[in-house]
Amino acid sequence: MAKEEVVPMTMPKQDTDTTRAFQGLEDGNSSVRLRAALAVGTDPDPRFVDKLIERSAIEPEFYVRDMLTWALTRHPASMTIPALLEELHSERAQARSQALHTLSKIGDRRAWPAITRALLSDADDEVARSAWRTAVVLVPEGEEPELAAVLSTQLGRGERETQLSLSRALIALGEVILPILRAAMTDLDPRVRAHAIATERLLRDPDAGFEFAIKEAKRVVALGGSGQEE
Repeated sequence: MAKEEVVPMTMPKQDTDTTRAFQGLEDGNSSVRLRAALAVGTDPDPRFVDKLIERSAIEPEFYVRDMLTWALTRHPASMTIPALLEELHSERAQARSQALHTLSKIGDRRAWPAITRALLSDADDEVARSAWRTAVVLVPEGEEPELAAVLSTQLGRGERETQLSLSRALIALGEVILPILRAAMTDLDPRVRAHAIATERLLRDPDAGFEFAIKEAKRVVALGGSGQEE
């Protein structure tokens, strides 16, 4: 009796590409990870959503994280938003920060209720900065004053980059921030006063530059002023 020919089983090309992409996202070479994220975003597949989010939480390279975010925005929001909202409760700061960043890029206001006061005042500066940026993108019309009031509680926080991020977020809300800034100009904390003055100056003169605005604000505070026009 003739032997039956054994035909080797081959994996469908789509499955092979999927496996290669999954492996690429974990590769030790950042350029390989970048290309894998680009490939996934170019040809979106729901099977990648969880992996992209998982990788975003631990990816050390900024430009790769940015590509992971782009790849996620290429998938339907109905698939990405629920998983990203889960990440906001992660104990890993980068997971929270990247999830917020991605939500800001998706720009779907269904995520707004998840931008809590706790996130806006997160102990990690990167998480807080991401929350501020995301909040001003997602805030529903009419709720800007309430958001401005919450953001104002962070005036005086951190170093230059953190303070600049907060000032930009407040300025993005427009003139509604003026009463809140003026109140902060009389705060007992000189860092809060200086930050409020600098933010108000940047609102009125965006070309002034933050460095100049904050130096002038500190000078005013040192002289015992509030920065408010008499």
